[in-house]
Amino acid sequence: MSAQTQEHLGPYRVIRKIGEGGMGVAHLGLDGAGRQVAIKVLHPHVAADLKARDRLVREVETMRRVRSRYVAEVVDAEFDAPRPYVVTRFADGRTLEQAVLTDGPLEPHAVVRLARGLCQALVDIHAAGVIHRDLKPANVMLVGGEPLVIDFGIAHLVDAARLTQSGMFVGTPGYLAPEIIRASQVTPAADVHALASTVFFAATGLPPFGTGSFEAVCFNTMEGRARL
Repeated sequence: MSAQTQEHLGPYRVIRKIGEGGMGVAHLGLDGAGRQVAIKVLHPHVAADLKARDRLVREVETMRRVRSRYVAEVVDAEFDAPRPYVVTRFADGRTLEQAVLTDGPLEPHAVVRLARGLCQALVDIHAAGVIHRDLKPANVMLVGGEPLVIDFGIAHLVDAARLTQSGMFVGTPGYLAPEIIRASQVTPAADVHALASTVFFAATGLPPFGTGSFEAVCFNTMEGRARL
């Protein structure tokens, strides 16, 4: 798709691309009433993978269980189309990562506001029996100074079987809890670890477990060597 397009996905008009990740491309769209929505479309090679479609189904099932003002809710989804997609509330703002990398660390009062909102988001997420598993600055939008948690692409239900192969995991080093790296039992505590790392980044502008290779950051995490 071009930056500006009139293409439709189901009843939604696609306006422009707003982001891209390993699973798919996010677009700004409009529903039939002209309201803005975010449309996440699977990459073609991912859509052809039945496991990837299964993850998409689980992402929607997961997000529909969560009710929180601090979590982007699912509006719609289509799994059987040639290009499967999920529609969520559109957050008009920047990610925490973008804001900090552009403008520097947040002011103390803004860090407190962020932390309070993220704590409530996790309370609501965990109350629904869900573990996000990939909370990080790139998955937190700042909307009017308040955080909005997005992208449950690798979230698991607490009581669900793992989808990843033995010894494999998906996520972002530096924000993953040690137990995820070790592929051991994951509990809601993993999200609390990610919360602390995310708030640390917001306050300092620095990754909590340093920079370098994937292996080096994971080693620092597993050894508890945070750069505080």
